[in-house]
Amino acid sequence: MTPDPHSAPVDGGVRPSPNIWNHPELYEWENEAFDPDGLVEAAIAALHPLAGAVVVDIGCGTGFHLPRYAALGAHVIGLEPHVPLTRRAAERVRATREGAAAAIAGAAADLPFASSSVDVALARWAYFFGAGCEPGLAQVARVVRPGGIAAFLDNDATRSTFGHWFTQSHPAYDPVAVQRFWSRQGFSAIGLDTRWECSDRERFEAIVRIEFEPPAADRILAEHAGTAVDYATTLWWRRY
Repeated sequence: MTPDPHSAPVDGGVRPSPNIWNHPELYEWENEAFDPDGLVEAAIAALHPLAGAVVVDIGCGTGFHLPRYAALGAHVIGLEPHVPLTRRAAERVRATREGAAAAIAGAAADLPFASSSVDVALARWAYFFGAGCEPGLAQVARVVRPGGIAAFLDNDATRSTFGHWFTQSHPAYDPVAVQRFWSRQGFSAIGLDTRWECSDRERFEAIVRIEFEPPAADRILAEHAGTAVDYATTLWWRRY
């Protein structure tokens, strides 16, 4: 299911992500389906060159994006609090060029990196959902070098078909409050017209069902045909 931004954190301020924590194989399909046009990676690269950069992917999950950043010339470290996913990420990066990528266990609220040692801090749908993530933001401000950036990807619930599904499933979610929070923290928004594009209906249905509770997923799948959906996102970013 879609991580609830208002759910109670567990140890270390970590909020469980039932979609990838409980269904890592199916979430792999979601990673493959999301943003086939590469809009997110292009937006990040426009903010800061990745070649030669030290990149930290906070909440990296199974490490899906780590080899991609390494292929662009970055030295990338994936940080993941859920140890079973950390193990998967570490296995995934073993095939990358030596020293280009690593995956370690850790949480956003206690980043295990030296001060001013990171060029680019990234997160996709992990920890940085708005109010409550201030400890992690303080850690990011500590570890990012002057001139470096933080960039966090989240849903844009104000537009797109997926955004409508999200707001229906989380009626207490206040996107205006989220926008105000990030503005107060000195972040700017880049709106991206991203999408899911699955290879077949089976995969599309599977990833809808790990993102939403059964009644909502049933309703969505009954009303929405095909293997794709428009899925607007926001890249919240700041230069330090």
